[in-house]
Amino acid sequence: MASLKDAQQLTKRLEELVGQMSSEFQNGNVDFEKLVAISDEISEQADGLAETFSSVNDTLMERLQQAGGKVTGGARRAAGRATSKTSSGGADNG
Repeated sequence: MASLKDAQQLTKRLEELVGQMSSEFQNGNVDFEKLVAISDEISEQADGLAETFSSVNDTLMERLQQAGGKVTGGARRAAGRATSKTSSGGADNG
C-alpha cells in the first residue's frame, strides 16, 4: 500500500524538478527539449502523487467501513474527487 512517506518522497522529487526548470529559465540559454523532458517528468510525478493520495484515502475509507463507522457525506465527496481526478487522467503524453 502506498503511504504518506511515499507522498513525501514524490513531493521532494517534484521540488527538485521545479528547481531544475527554474534554473533553465534563469541561465539565459533556454533548452526547450530539456524543458519538455522536465515537464513530462513533473507530470508523471504529480500523477504518482495523486495515485498515492487516492490509495491512502481508499484504504482509510475501507477501514472506516469495516469498523462500522459511519462515513460522512464530506468524506464521501472527498473520496469521489480523489477518484475522479486519478481516473480522468491528465494530458496525453503519448
